[in-house]
Amino acid sequence: MFWLKFVLIAMIVFALISLVKFILQKMFKIEKVKKEFFSNNYINDLHRKVDKWVRRLTGLSLAIIILVQINNEAFNYLLIVGLFFTSMLDYGVKAFFEYRYSEVPKQAILTLAELFLVLTAVLVVLQLGVLGSF
Repeated sequence: MFWLKFVLIAMIVFALISLVKFILQKMFKIEKVKKEFFSNNYINDLHRKVDKWVRRLTGLSLAIIILVQINNEAFNYLLIVGLFFTSMLDYGVKAFFEYRYSEVPKQAILTLAELFLVLTAVLVVLQLGVLGSF
């Protein structure tokens, strides 16, 4: 039952993100940028290097948080906080490079909207306990 709920919630969040992006594209007249599915679409070489370091930092910090959480059950929400901050860092770097170095700087609006919607969806699911107790 968990996986059925998870897939349903993921589909709803994906549909909501797609709808909001479509609306924002029409409202702000943002050109659609063709991106490959499941690939890192770097703006330039500096973006690739910075993103590589962000991913390393994310992996290291989440590994440390998981180890701390395993040893101490009192830190249940530490992983959630870690995921929030690393997601904000990742999306923030992407939005910064889209705004500063991209041919379509308005694309950063869509990236920040996606960040907001994903984090809001995670927070709502956790607060409502839709997937079970945490």
